[in-house]
Amino acid sequence: MATEKPVLGIIGGSGLYKMEGLTDIREVEVETPFGKPSAPIVLGTLEGKQVAFLARHGRGHHIMPSEINYRANIYALKMLGVERVVSVSASGSLREDYAPGHIVIPDQLFDFTKGQRARSFFGEGLVAHVSVPEPFCPQLSSLLVDAVQATGATVHQGGTFITIEGPRFSTRAESNVFRSWGMSIIGMTASPEAFLAREAELCYAVMAHITDYDVWHVSEEPVTVEMVIQTLQNNIKIAQEAIRNLVKQLPEERTCECQNALANALITDPAVIPPETRKKLSFLVDKYLG
Repeated sequence: MATEKPVLGIIGGSGLYKMEGLTDIREVEVETPFGKPSAPIVLGTLEGKQVAFLARHGRGHHIMPSEINYRANIYALKMLGVERVVSVSASGSLREDYAPGHIVIPDQLFDFTKGQRARSFFGEGLVAHVSVPEPFCPQLSSLLVDAVQATGATVHQGGTFITIEGPRFSTRAESNVFRSWGMSIIGMTASPEAFLAREAELCYAVMAHITDYDVWHVSEEPVTVEMVIQTLQNNIKIAQEAIRNLVKQLPEERTCECQNALANALITDPAVIPPETRKKLSFLVDKYLG
C-alpha cells in the first residue's frame, strides 16, 4: 500500500507522532479484514527514513486495553510494509531494582489476560500454531537497548512482562503473587500484541517505561493515573531520542527468525481452506500457500 516501506512501526501514546525531526508527515486510514486500527497511522520521515506511528489507545486515549483492536493494529502495519515494531508502554515494576523512571527491554512475556481479546489472526478454517519461546525479537530488542543507552537513561535488558486484563490496577495480594512468580514488570497491552506480531512475521520489541512500583512496595505510594502520566511526560524526550537512535542503526535486512514464523506453523491442508479465509489472511499466508 505504501510507496516506500516504513523501516519501523511505533505503537505508543500521545506525543510520539509529534517527534522533533519528523518531516513529510501524512496520515493514512487503513481498512483491514479485521476492521479499523485504533487511529489513523501517521507516516513521516525520521533520520532520512520513513517510519509509521500508531496511537494504541486512539487519539485522546479513549480505548481501554481490552477494547483495543490488536489484530487491526498489527495487520494495518503489515499492510503498509512494516517489518519491525517497537511498542512504547507504561509499566509497573515488580522488582526493587527496576525503579520509576527506568526503562526495561523485556525478553519474556506472561499472558495473564482473561480471554476477552482476540488472540490470533487464524481460525475460520485455517489453523496455525506459531512458536514463541522468545516472544520479543532478540535482535530488535538488543538494538533497542543500545538506542536507549545512548540517551543516557537507565535501561535494563531482560525481564518477564506480565500482561493483566485491566483496566483496574492490581490488588496488593495480586501484585505480591506476581512477584513470587518471578515476574519483573506489569502492564495491560503486551498480550496479544506481541503474539499477533509474531503471527504477522514482524520483529517486535517493547520499550517499557517504569512509572511506579505497582502496589507491592509498602514504602511507596500505590500506582495512580496521575503517577503514570507524570512519569511518561518526563520520559517522552527519552523515548523520542531512543527511537531516532534506533532508526539510524537499523540494518536494511532482517536475519532473525521472526520473518519465517509461519514457515512451520500452518497445519491445515491448503485444499480445505475456505477461499474467503485465505483471501482475508493473504498478507500473512500467500508466500506459503502460493
